[in-house]
Order: sequence, then structure tokens, then C-alpha cells
Amino acid sequence: TPFSVALAGGSTPALLYSLLASVPYRTAIDWKLIHLFFGDDRCVPIDSDFSNFRLASDSLISKIPIPPENVHRIRTELQDNEEAALEYEKELRNFFTTPYPRFDLILLGMGSDGHCASLFPGKSSLSETTRWVTVAEPGLKPFVPRVTITYPVINHAHQIIFMVAGSDKAETLHEVIEGAYDPKALPSQDVSPLDGSCTWLIDVKAAAKLSLQG
Repeated sequence: TPFSVALAGGSTPALLYSLLASVPYRTAIDWKLIHLFFGDDRCVPIDSDFSNFRLASDSLISKIPIPPENVHRIRTELQDNEEAALEYEKELRNFFTTPYPRFDLILLGMGSDGHCASLFPGKSSLSETTRWVTVAEPGLKPFVPRVTITYPVINHAHQIIFMVAGSDKAETLHEVIEGAYDPKALPSQDVSPLDGSCTWLIDVKAAAKLSLQG
């Protein structure tokens, strides 16, 4: 049975990707059954330092025996960002032949502003309820448009794992988990699986301001 994963960008997931590309995981996992997707990516060439695909390719994909057809990337090099989003949504709909996608696993990071994927505070993409993929207005440097999956995709996943590290995330993480519900300001608060689970993997520095430690 194929296992579908949506990868995240950022430095924290990169550590996980490097681990998966090392022994014993590189050989213990049957990569022919794994399908890798991307939760979001910046609209830049795939050889850009800001490309989430390049990050995953350099640290994981190029080092594992995964069939090329099992890697489903966003064509961020297209001149038309909307075309890239529509094309990627079609890719998802061809893979998931169900009314809603059902990723086995979605990996997410959380920004110091509370965003996840490319769902940034105060942006119109937070209100999207029908599209699976949309063009997101830039929220952080580099200020380029992004293509991102939406809440309907995220919240239909079987398993969501947030990976949060660093002292610069501590205050925001406290607000997201223990503060008032305000998802327009803190988009990560609206990650709530409809029929699945959400796990937070947090390092000590990011957890510094949480009262529910241990």
C-alpha cells in the first residue's frame, strides 16, 4: 500500500531528512511504496537556495532509492504561479481519488509568526475552504509568492507532525498552544485533524515558555 507524505521546508525538517537518508533508514524503508509531496514551496527556480524541493532533494531524495515518479514536486519554476498551483492540485486529485485528500503523514514547521506551510497571518489563503492548493502571498523573506496546500488538505491527514525548534519560537509556541484562539493571527492554531492525530515535536528551547512541560 502506498504511503503518502507531505514534506515541510526549513532547517528543522532538514535534520530529519538527513537522518532518513542515513543507515539504517535508507535501506530499512521500502522507498518504492513511499510517495513524497510538498506542503508548500516558494515560487523560485528549483536550484534556488530558497527552494524547499532543493532542500529535500539535497538532504534526502538524491540519497535514497525512491522511484522518480514517486516524487511529486510543485513546479515553482513556472512563470504563472496560479498555473503552478492548479497543476499541483490536479496532481493531488489524480493521486487521491477521494472527495478529500488523505495524506498518511503531513510534516509541518511553525514560523516565529505562527504560520505553517505557507499559511501566513492575516492572508486570504487562511479562508480557503474548497481549493486544495493555492497561491499564498509572501509573509516572510524572501518576499516571493508561494504555492501551498490549504487547511482542507492539512486537516484531512491521518497524521500531522509539527516540528518546532529554537528559542525564537518559544513565545509564539506558547501563544499557539496555551493562548487565546486567534487563528487569523496564529494560523497554526487552525491545524486540527478531522479524523487523525497531531503530534508536536518540540525542543527544549522552543518549549521554554510552555507551562505544560513534561
